[in-house]
Amino acid sequence: MQKPTDSLSAEKQAVEQIIKGRAEIGAELSKVIIGQKEVIEELLIALFAGGHCLITGAPGLAKTLLVKSLAQIFHLKFQRIQFTPDLMPADITGMEILQDSAEGRKMTFVNGPIFANMILADEINRTPPKTQAALLEAMQEHQVTAAGVRHPLPEPFFVLATQNPIEMEGTYPLPEAQLDRFMFNVVIDYLPEDEEVTVVTQTTSRLAEPIAALFTGEDVMRFHEVVRKVPIAEDLVRYAVRLAAASRPHQEGAPDFVNEWVSWGAGLRAGQYLVLGSKVRALLRGRAHVTMDDIQSLAHPTLRHRILINYRAEAEGITVESVVDRILDSVKGFNPKAAVK
Repeated sequence: MQKPTDSLSAEKQAVEQIIKGRAEIGAELSKVIIGQKEVIEELLIALFAGGHCLITGAPGLAKTLLVKSLAQIFHLKFQRIQFTPDLMPADITGMEILQDSAEGRKMTFVNGPIFANMILADEINRTPPKTQAALLEAMQEHQVTAAGVRHPLPEPFFVLATQNPIEMEGTYPLPEAQLDRFMFNVVIDYLPEDEEVTVVTQTTSRLAEPIAALFTGEDVMRFHEVVRKVPIAEDLVRYAVRLAAASRPHQEGAPDFVNEWVSWGAGLRAGQYLVLGSKVRALLRGRAHVTMDDIQSLAHPTLRHRILINYRAEAEGITVESVVDRILDSVKGFNPKAAVK
């Protein structure tokens, strides 16, 4: 049995490893990724919290390279699945096939590509709902069921799904139930001119340096436990809950603009992920407690895919981002000057 002092020492060591590791991770990623600091931080927060991420961005913004590089840094088994209209559920989960053995012919389950630590579901909105739904059990339960038999997935397990917001023809938008299972919706935008010049110069003058593995899957699992022990004041938990609740139209206390522009608001998971993500953000900044700035900074990636605006809002040019900004302004306790971007 582990002594309390040993457990405390292990937790302290894990916290120091997270704080120190932030700079080391940035140094490794800088070998292949230029800029995108906010995107990298949001992905790291989800990784340390044990959440899945939806990554939205135009083609050619290094989404695949970023995810693959993170898998290399954490020494995780990486699989990329290209979602297409003809992809079937068994193509990602695996299937039972008839095989010859010493005991004769028998049905044997063959693992699909989802049996990895980090899954890149590339262009997930290109495949029909039946195949999209195959990810639901895996994302929520970390298992695949075939012929009534449960097949656990390797731990840790993360799904990072990309979608292209430009070409919507021939796509299948993710249903709200599946969107809600993603901790964050991370938006990758084009780089500023100076950073884009650096990318073009580096990629056309030399080969990229190899990424070094800094952690292991066991480290990530230990980080998950430590993160949940970070203290947070009840007032801050209540603030996170109020932010999520303020997005729900026609509920008691809902702002008028939400009732006017929003068809569907964030559920319970939004508050949970705001708090959990804030704990990770605090640790990455060398703090052992959560502040309001942590919660506010994660409001957009947590809420942007959980709020569905109506046709009236679209006609008036209102975006989900502007609705989240208004919610931050309207919920009691917000101080614009205190927000840290």
